[in-house]
Amino acid sequence: MPSEPSAAAAAAATLADPSLQRIVEALARSAAVPRPAAEPFLARVRRHLPALRAELALLYGHRGDFEAFVVALLEQACGAWLERSAALKRQDEQRERDPAWFQSERLIGGVCYVDLYAGDLRGIEACIPYFRELGLTYLHLMPPYDCPEPHSDGGYAVSSYRRVRRDLGSIDDLRRLASALREAGISLVLDFVFNHTSDEHAWAQAARAGDARHRDYYFLFDSRDEPDRYERTLREIFPEEHPGAFSPLPDGRWVWTTFHSYQWDLNYGNPEVFAAMAGEMLFIANLGVDFLRMDAVAFVWKRLGTSCENLPEAHALIRAYNALARIAAPGLVFKSEAIVHPDDVVRYISPAECQVAYNPLQMALLWNSLATREVNLLQQALEERNALPDGTAWVNYVRSHDDIGWTFADEDAMRLGIRGFDHRQFLNRFYVNRFPGSFARGVPFQDNPATGDCRISGTCASLCGLEQGDALAVERIVLLYGVMLATSGIPLIYLGDEVGTLNDRSSLQDPAKAGDSRWVHRPRRDAARQAQRLEAGTPAGRIYAGLRRLIEGRRSIPEFGGGRLIGFRTKNPSVLGFMRPGEAGPVLVLANFSEHAQTVAAEVLSGMPPRVTDRVAGVALELSGGLTLAPCQVLWLDARRA
Repeated sequence: MPSEPSAAAAAAATLADPSLQRIVEALARSAAVPRPAAEPFLARVRRHLPALRAELALLYGHRGDFEAFVVALLEQACGAWLERSAALKRQDEQRERDPAWFQSERLIGGVCYVDLYAGDLRGIEACIPYFRELGLTYLHLMPPYDCPEPHSDGGYAVSSYRRVRRDLGSIDDLRRLASALREAGISLVLDFVFNHTSDEHAWAQAARAGDARHRDYYFLFDSRDEPDRYERTLREIFPEEHPGAFSPLPDGRWVWTTFHSYQWDLNYGNPEVFAAMAGEMLFIANLGVDFLRMDAVAFVWKRLGTSCENLPEAHALIRAYNALARIAAPGLVFKSEAIVHPDDVVRYISPAECQVAYNPLQMALLWNSLATREVNLLQQALEERNALPDGTAWVNYVRSHDDIGWTFADEDAMRLGIRGFDHRQFLNRFYVNRFPGSFARGVPFQDNPATGDCRISGTCASLCGLEQGDALAVERIVLLYGVMLATSGIPLIYLGDEVGTLNDRSSLQDPAKAGDSRWVHRPRRDAARQAQRLEAGTPAGRIYAGLRRLIEGRRSIPEFGGGRLIGFRTKNPSVLGFMRPGEAGPVLVLANFSEHAQTVAAEVLSGMPPRVTDRVAGVALELSGGLTLAPCQVLWLDARRA
């Protein structure tokens, strides 16, 4: 969360700039901002208007109506704030007093599709006791919004942000669920799909019908001339779905569709689009949402002659939305989804932009270490690429609804003597069972056999060997989660992983899903495995017990909150090491990514006390003679003073 400037500093900034003063005065006179009811809102305007106006000016400041645009935007935001419930306003005030609330070691996340996991929104509400049993305090529901069928892109082709899919329930059901989760101590996470809408959205339908105003909400071209100029510098995201970045319409026009032909990219060069989407964002926030997953952040601004990815204007756009949220919904946290080069990922992360962000590099390198039995790339990343600005946090995960891509930086790999292209080909072959001796049973996504390029689909259990009965499959699952839960940030569990759910290959026979292998790792909730979670002798029971121990352990270790992490070189190529420091002493995490026992020598551990407690197994260990880790074992060695 952004740090709050002092009232005096904010007032001085406002008074020092005549344009800011004019905006404040116009807002104070506006009938849309009733006094004294809106005084708390106006106080936040005075604090955050300098940042909001500065970011918007980078995008729209050249327009003659710029100040009027900002006033109208704030009037709209005031209406949203007035509609915000008393409970959410109280929560806003609490989070402004405690801006580091989301960095707590007690924040444990889960993610699922509503229909696949529980049928509908009321089914999710009925699962709250289970979420509490598992230890969740954060729940990401994949987009439940109204979307076209069968071409929904898993909910990311939004036809209305103010309606939910009819089979899931109603918007009131979603609002009630948010309240029930809040009462249970669970933060709700929903997506803000702001790069594009479905082609069935009312704006797109109006644009298709020839409405001039809504035509400017999108990038519509009468011929291929302009698309051809743009595509000279664009990359194809889903070439199997459609070549290039544009799709033809039946009337001969072309529309910008970065991802799928039924997802029309929004034109943020038009300030009316920013204002319209701001209204949708604040509506979602007022449902009771705690985190907004900012989808596809790298693509939201277009400029001819560039790749149209990671442009400076994209950052200004997100920072403007952030500043608006500080005014109208200040308890809201932005979560960045940027699956790009590691250097670009971190540029979206700051208190003024996205306070939390997915950590795709750590995710990819966990799987890399499992395949290679070497921790060099992961160790390097934790030591050099894990630190974030104060007031921010990673969202760490083993896998998500999306595919696994190998997002490490080639220059990092080369320093270790690893050729990036060749290594990615090895990883692809390993995880789709094209490499001799592989335990993994993944499915290729966007496969190109001619080049060896692909990305990976698969549940955690199937990628770890449970599908083919590998003897160490359970240990690998617990290992991955044991590392992920101990690193700095918010841990996120794809629900079903905790009981070892396998790939659902029947999705490949479904005509609506057959073209997207990612549905393989989005199976329905496995009732049989869920029932076995308390049976100690079953794989589901062993995995569940292992993850429950890890979750309870994390919640009891304050050092696992916050962002401090220090690398610890074990001098064993198969054993990862890092410390979570604290005032009372550190917790040392060791993880053996080999299927063979591995030793860490006594001299390596000489800085630790001779006797420590492993918080994973709850046993005391002697370190004076060195330490041997069992195959695929993770240890949390507690060296803190009592």
